Amino acid sequence: MADNQQSRDSGVLVIGLGRFGAALAATLEKLGREVLAVEKDPELVQQWSHRLPLVEADATNPDALEQLGAEDFPVAVVGVGTSLEASVLITANLVDLEMPQIWAKAVSAEHGRILRRIGAHHVVYPEYDAGQRVAHMVSGRMLDYIEMEDGFAIVKMRPPRETQGFTVGESKIREKYGVTIIGVKPPGEPFEYATESTRIGAEDLLIVSGDTALLETFAHRP
Repeated sequence: MADNQQSRDSGVLVIGLGRFGAALAATLEKLGREVLAVEKDPELVQQWSHRLPLVEADATNPDALEQLGAEDFPVAVVGVGTSLEASVLITANLVDLEMPQIWAKAVSAEHGRILRRIGAHHVVYPEYDAGQRVAHMVSGRMLDYIEMEDGFAIVKMRPPRETQGFTVGESKIREKYGVTIIGVKPPGEPFEYATESTRIGAEDLLIVSGDTALLETFAHRP
């Protein structure tokens, strides 16, 4: 009993096993986090029952959440998004249980505003975020793109020709483009933090940070 309580104290309650919720729960499991998934659809329960700790329950019912001990978890994620009513009801139930951290999926700005208004601590927009991320990636040399806030981002990209064969210091990327090369990964070798003497090869991967507009300019260099 004590071990079970301890795992819940550091665990994550994931409600809804659609594409978003299932991917999130499975990834948390791989990262070694304790996870309990909640799903009301019997087909999804059958699909995931052998891969995740799972309870078949309707989380729109506050009694169901109380019975499975939801209040013992420090973090809950509402992965239900297609049904606005269900998403709002589940989030409201978690707020009533005074969950310390509630993350909720939204499918629109209006949906997100409602979730925040009723007490969700974090609202995520998977479809919008994925679309924005891919837009940056298809328009230049970027292979991955993470936007932080206030127009700041970190990207993984191929090196422009003007940097290939030169060190970071010789390339003068920060002076020319206002972005910072923070890491270089040669093929088959581990990632290394960049210094002025780090040489950039044509097949290397660069980790670059800076203002989103400046990164776009740098990523479009031939």
